[in-house]
Amino acid sequence: MLNKAVTDCIRESYKTLQDQLPGFIPRRAQNYLVAEIAKSLAGEYSETHRMIVAEAGTGIGKSLAYLLSAIPFAKLNNKKVVISTATVALQEQLAHKDLPFYRRISPLPFSFIIAKGRQRYCCSHKLALLVETNHEEDKQAALFTEKPKKKDLELLRRMNKALSEGKWDGDSDGWPTTIPSSIWQSIVSDKYSCHNGLPMHRDCPFQKAREHLDKADVVIANHSLVMADIDLGGGVVLSEPEQTIYIFDEAHHLPHVAREHSSAAANLKGTASWLESLNKSVSKFCNLADQKRVNRFQNTLHENLQELIPSLNQLSKQFDPTLFNDDGIYRFEHGEIPTWLAEQAKDLKELSTKANQALAKISDLISERMKDGELAPRMAEPALAEMGFYLQRLENLAQVWFLMAKPNNDKGAPLARWLEKSKDRESDVVINVSPLEVGWQLDQNLWSRAAGAVIVSATMRALNSYSFFCRQAGISEKPEDGVRFLSLASPFNYQENAQLVIPKLPMEPSAPGFTDLLIEELPLYLADKTSSLVLFSSYWQMNKVAESIEKIAKKQGWSLLVQGQESRQEIIKKHKKLCEANKVSILFGTGSFSEGLDLPGNLLTNLIITKIPFGVPTSPVEEAHSEYIESRGGNPFMQISVPEASKKLIQSVGRLLRKEEDSGRVVLFDRRVITKRYGKALLDALPPFKRVIE
Repeated sequence: MLNKAVTDCIRESYKTLQDQLPGFIPRRAQNYLVAEIAKSLAGEYSETHRMIVAEAGTGIGKSLAYLLSAIPFAKLNNKKVVISTATVALQEQLAHKDLPFYRRISPLPFSFIIAKGRQRYCCSHKLALLVETNHEEDKQAALFTEKPKKKDLELLRRMNKALSEGKWDGDSDGWPTTIPSSIWQSIVSDKYSCHNGLPMHRDCPFQKAREHLDKADVVIANHSLVMADIDLGGGVVLSEPEQTIYIFDEAHHLPHVAREHSSAAANLKGTASWLESLNKSVSKFCNLADQKRVNRFQNTLHENLQELIPSLNQLSKQFDPTLFNDDGIYRFEHGEIPTWLAEQAKDLKELSTKANQALAKISDLISERMKDGELAPRMAEPALAEMGFYLQRLENLAQVWFLMAKPNNDKGAPLARWLEKSKDRESDVVINVSPLEVGWQLDQNLWSRAAGAVIVSATMRALNSYSFFCRQAGISEKPEDGVRFLSLASPFNYQENAQLVIPKLPMEPSAPGFTDLLIEELPLYLADKTSSLVLFSSYWQMNKVAESIEKIAKKQGWSLLVQGQESRQEIIKKHKKLCEANKVSILFGTGSFSEGLDLPGNLLTNLIITKIPFGVPTSPVEEAHSEYIESRGGNPFMQISVPEASKKLIQSVGRLLRKEEDSGRVVLFDRRVITKRYGKALLDALPPFKRVIE
């Protein structure tokens, strides 16, 4: 049961909120969400599944609702809160706006911090090494994935100076310009060489960030970091799941992030190349360790590397070039690989695992000697940094071959397995493996362990049902399991404030002449509005239409802003300036503009969607998933494509009304919502706009 201290705290916060905000109007939906989150976390619906899955429409104020309910419960029950988001924008909104505001009205003091993964921080020691050494002669150049240019070395010097003077905290997001990937990879913190057991790393940027993380009551993370922590067993980067209340906002992204985290890839010739470099460095590393104890591991490492390198080089020649499609991909149907490759995968798994273990032991022995004062840090640290680089790669290699060698399970979905021609190295092949379904892993590693979970989004359901999301995320819909499901409609007056217009058109988007039709029809729906957003399904179509509309725009005095021509931030900034000056501004964008774009009031009154956002199953994982559903007698279009399109369409139309006083029009240039049998389900899942079907 919910204890009195928690309810008193929630009530007091809410009263302070009303007192501090003149003209504040209580929202019934928000109050209900606060109560239901608190009751779910307190175990009123289930002692074992303290979870709530809530779809809360725009305008309800879900962020404040989960802060009002979850933080008091966690504080008074000695638990941590981890708020996980899918976008940096929401992380920043929580850190700079929502949490500071809630802290002002909360009777309970609490601390909060943004958490970022290790890969966001540089290793100060690696950075110093690369700046101080002569890269042409010194073998520390092995830290670079490719030979550095002069300007890259200058950038590293500036970064090192800023870090040592306290003008930069080592966080890649805090550096004023984009850091080239090859440079960042050479200085990024890694778990092998950058840990606080080593004296040179106790003040590393990641270690400093970690100290603050452990002390905070509320941690703002992202889905990727939470998944990384769970993959490591939980409680490694973030708090232990058993001591944590998780809040997943923008939760509809979670299954996709979880699947990416369970995937692995490695190229064959490229891997053989860096294994050669490692093989040459083994003696150098072992000379720093205790000679009596290191011999065994040195021999094991050499033996396994000397088998791995020729095996990988040979394997790269065994795939028939005619197998690959025009995109340079060959997918193994039903995830089944030929017997010869399965046998080779088992051997490569064993070789890479043993090599990884042997190198890790050598690294431990060097660390031991340094800690015992038998080895100077200036000698040990460069070797440990270089070994960390190799250990990370060996770990990934072992994972690739572990997944390749893993037999398909009769009960569940197979793994998607495919080959890809390397884009970076001619005649090289990349081995890829990915699970199709990750729900059971989320259930086993997260939901069954968490002290509580709040799973929220404005678009959780597909076709008015939670089944699609629950299947992907491993959440039980059985009433006896006690997971609370809640759907709260937006408080906006859609009937009065917005129209959904379906124009009368002679063809559907799949017709060859549809792009020309858009060029002809679009100006008619742009003419009477000052602020428009047009969403396209492809860059190609968007750019082709933009070319023609640009001429009309010049004649009419309209401003056309096209995604890709400038950064998203710059485009939005220009759009706002034009709208403030009462000039006509038209935004052209693709799928990424259909989510997370906030244009309230007169910044958007006319939203045009050129077609239903059906995803084309072109990626090997999507193709494999469709194949699996078909093999079980299902219909991939109805089971995957339509539910996904429903979610994306809801997100797209959600760009129009952002505040209660907003108004405008949605125009959908796709009559399949009227003519196809699935169309009614798509329409009925949208907010209750006033419909105008021409």
